[in-house]
Amino acid sequence: MGIELELHSGRPARKRSSRDTLLRGSYEHGEALARALSVLDRHGSGKLGWVDPYGDTLFNEQEAQVARQEVTALTQRCTDDQQTAALLDLAELLDECAATPGSYVWFMGD
Repeated sequence: MGIELELHSGRPARKRSSRDTLLRGSYEHGEALARALSVLDRHGSGKLGWVDPYGDTLFNEQEAQVARQEVTALTQRCTDDQQTAALLDLAELLDECAATPGSYVWFMGD
C-alpha cells in the first residue's frame, strides 16, 4: 500500500487527462507516507487524518495550509528516515499548494 502525491494548478479531472493541470508529482515515497499517516485518527480534527490510503483525496489550498501545520508534529513521531523524507516531500507540496490559488494536492492511495 502506498500514497502518491500530485500538485495540480486546478481541480484534476477524472474524465479528461489530469496531466493538463499537473504541476509536480511525488511518487517515490508512497509506502513510507502511508505508514506515517497511518498513525492518525480518521475521526480526529486534523486534515491529514482524512487521507484515504486506498482511494483518492483532494486538498485545496486552504486545506493544504491547515494540513501543513500538522506535518511538523507528525514528523516528530516518525519511526524511520523514509517516513521523514516522505513527510518533508509532502510539506513542500502542501506549501506550494497553499501559495497557489486554485491549486490542489491529490493524494492517490493504492
